[in-house]
Formats: sequence, C-alpha cells, structure tokens
Amino acid sequence: MVGMAPTDSDGAVPVDGYGPGFFRVGGQIHYGPVIVTAEGAQPWGGMDDLAALLALGGQIDVLFLGMGKDIVRLSPELEARFDAIGIMAEAMATLQAARSYNVTLSEGRRVACALLPL
Repeated sequence: MVGMAPTDSDGAVPVDGYGPGFFRVGGQIHYGPVIVTAEGAQPWGGMDDLAALLALGGQIDVLFLGMGKDIVRLSPELEARFDAIGIMAEAMATLQAARSYNVTLSEGRRVACALLPL
C-alpha cells in the first residue's frame, strides 16, 4: 500500500492511502470504487452510478472524479448536470483526485471525491 501525505483535515476524513483495487480512508480499507466526503467513504458503482454523485448536490461545492490511471474529460451534458446542482466537477487521474481532495479538505471547503481504483 502507498500512503498519502498527511494533511490537517480538522476532524474530516482524508484519503490515507491506496493499493491495487482498494483505498484506505480514515484508517479503514475500502475495496472497489468509493465516494469520499468529510464524513467518510461509501461504496460507489462507478460512472454508471451517477445518482450517487448527483445526490451530493447541496452538500458539497467541489467534486474530484478519479478516473483510474488516465485523465478522462466529462461530457458537456454531465458537466451541465453538475453545474445545475451547484457542483464544480473535475475529472482527473485517481491519484491526483485523491490528493486534490485531501488538500481542498484541509482548506475547510465542502468537497468530495469519487475514485475508481487502479
């Protein structure tokens, strides 16, 4: 397992580390895709499970989407759906999404990440 650089998250739950097919979030191992918020992690069905992401409307302002090893752009239609509920969504490689989540979380912002495993 590879650990992430610690950040001061003031009690919020960071992504601590990752490995093949799993993430360690707040000290607990989660296998497969996950959604991580300041409160913790929950299983996620991947990009076929948009309802779980859209349900974050009103709870967060920023969503980092970790799309695996490669950067994949969101479709304009999906970007518009996130904009309509007040979420700025940014797709990037999974490791960058986890790091960006931790840094943004440490700034006290309302943020989440949805991560596909490597």
